[in-house]
Amino acid sequence: MKVNCLIIGAGISGVSIAYNLAKKGMKNIHVVDKGYFTSGATGRCGAGVRQQWASKRNCILTKKSMEFFERAKKELAYEGDLEFKQEGYLILAINEEEHKQFTKNVKLQNSLGIPSKQITKEEALKIVPHLNKDAFISATFCNTDGHLNPFKMTEAYYLAAKRLGVTFSFFEEVVEMKREGEKITNVTTTKNNYQTEIVVNAAGGYAHEVGMMAGVDIPVYAENHEILVTEPVEKMQGPMVISFAKNIYCQQVPHGSFIMGRSDPNVPKDHNIESSWQFLDEMSKTVADILPQVSKLRVIRQWGGSYNMSPDREPIISGTDEVVNFYMACGFSGHGFMIAPMTGLLLSELIMGEKTTLEMDSFHLKRFKDKDFVITEKSVV
Repeated sequence: MKVNCLIIGAGISGVSIAYNLAKKGMKNIHVVDKGYFTSGATGRCGAGVRQQWASKRNCILTKKSMEFFERAKKELAYEGDLEFKQEGYLILAINEEEHKQFTKNVKLQNSLGIPSKQITKEEALKIVPHLNKDAFISATFCNTDGHLNPFKMTEAYYLAAKRLGVTFSFFEEVVEMKREGEKITNVTTTKNNYQTEIVVNAAGGYAHEVGMMAGVDIPVYAENHEILVTEPVEKMQGPMVISFAKNIYCQQVPHGSFIMGRSDPNVPKDHNIESSWQFLDEMSKTVADILPQVSKLRVIRQWGGSYNMSPDREPIISGTDEVVNFYMACGFSGHGFMIAPMTGLLLSELIMGEKTTLEMDSFHLKRFKDKDFVITEKSVV
């Protein structure tokens, strides 16, 4: 089967890339996934979308992505409800070190046009009255941050891409790539053999393995992050409440349930996406500390999902020096959903040889050849 572009991975990043390429006029784009669309990290994510970051790159990516989310329903001609709400992110400073860092963060964010602000404990309690006032010293708040339904947002991209001629194959796993010199010529899956001009690696937690098939060693790995959801209740919380020091994010979604997650610094680097009683135990303690009213709710279910981690916790959106027709969008470190609009736009510009909206050197894989690269983004749970 001959295609102009084969995209591996039908999460929101892969589908966004497909849509943006088709919108720019590329024909014969095909997307394959070993599961179905949203079956990987997208369908297991916390679905928050925020612009409050410590690095300039992430601030710009998320600000421009937020601008797209604000017009996505209309631009993608989606008939359903994306469940997009902009009721803010309230980020808690637990200690003086965080308070000082957040002062710097807000200054950076404001310089880029992000309307975040540093607020007092008393101001934070007016926004979320059921916070434990003894659990934090100050906070930051951005009222244009929010939440989206990941299934519906991805479906909107998927349907729009199909209308532009993009084709999809699900439950089809890539098993081999054939190279001739610096170019991939064939990709073999469990169902087909593709002759392709361009290959895009948007395989999420399996991005490293896909890279190795192409002969490209991408320094990313999969890491399990767990989430739980509670019974639905009457609305009591508008913004996402997040604490980096306490290792928690907690959001009430439109239908009333609370969704919350946390990281585990000791989790193995593998593809396990199970959930544990230890997670439930630690999460319960943290929620009881920060949001005691929420801790009284019953848990409906819990699950794990794969973060695709990069060494500097920032995304890789680039081509490669080794293989001229191999591109990648990976290493999102848990935040691929919220920057998917810009991922799709930037990679499509790169592939089509256009002037890119942002400079791309800082997103390139080759940055890791410098052993002195710096982890600039610490605003991660």
